[in-house]
Amino acid sequence: MNIVLAGMLTGLALIVAVGAQNAFLLRQGIRGEHVLPLVALCMVSDVVGIALGVAGLGAVLDRWPAVLPVAQVGGAAYLLAFGAQSALRAWRPKALETDSGPTMPLGRAVLLMLALTWLNPHFYLDSMLMLGTVANSFGDQRWLFFAGALVASALWFPALGFGARLLRGLFARPSAWRVLDSAIAVLMGALGVGLLVH
Repeated sequence: MNIVLAGMLTGLALIVAVGAQNAFLLRQGIRGEHVLPLVALCMVSDVVGIALGVAGLGAVLDRWPAVLPVAQVGGAAYLLAFGAQSALRAWRPKALETDSGPTMPLGRAVLLMLALTWLNPHFYLDSMLMLGTVANSFGDQRWLFFAGALVASALWFPALGFGARLLRGLFARPSAWRVLDSAIAVLMGALGVGLLVH
């Protein structure tokens, strides 16, 4: 049980940090757009990433570190582009219109979430290398650690995606969107630049 708890706490420490994936899920949760499929996508990505790390893919990335710089450049470009879009939205914010249909098609939202997850080198570092390395330190009981990390994912993503609806009243004002989109733009820009300079 202690190994499961260690997996859960380690997983939470890594996924709760605000990043591109969490910021996009928060925004979509506030808007009430495609929350269930996006939450499910985040959780499935975690299952795959952590399972690959526990199964030993982390060792492959350790052996061929040239894979990470390629992912860093691609991830940085995507983060900077996403940040620029958020900055444009902040420049001309609109109030949340709860009665209108989704402004982002499901396919585009899914592709964007896939890109924000799988083009982000931190996803590989956190889920595959870090969690995989820690899990493998438990030897034959590494899958108990894996189970705990999955519990963290199962708690966090639904809470973030569906809990964001509680903020809907606040985001009925354009000024609140300006603050959120500005914060997202700064965060994406900082993450993108950070990936390029590392």
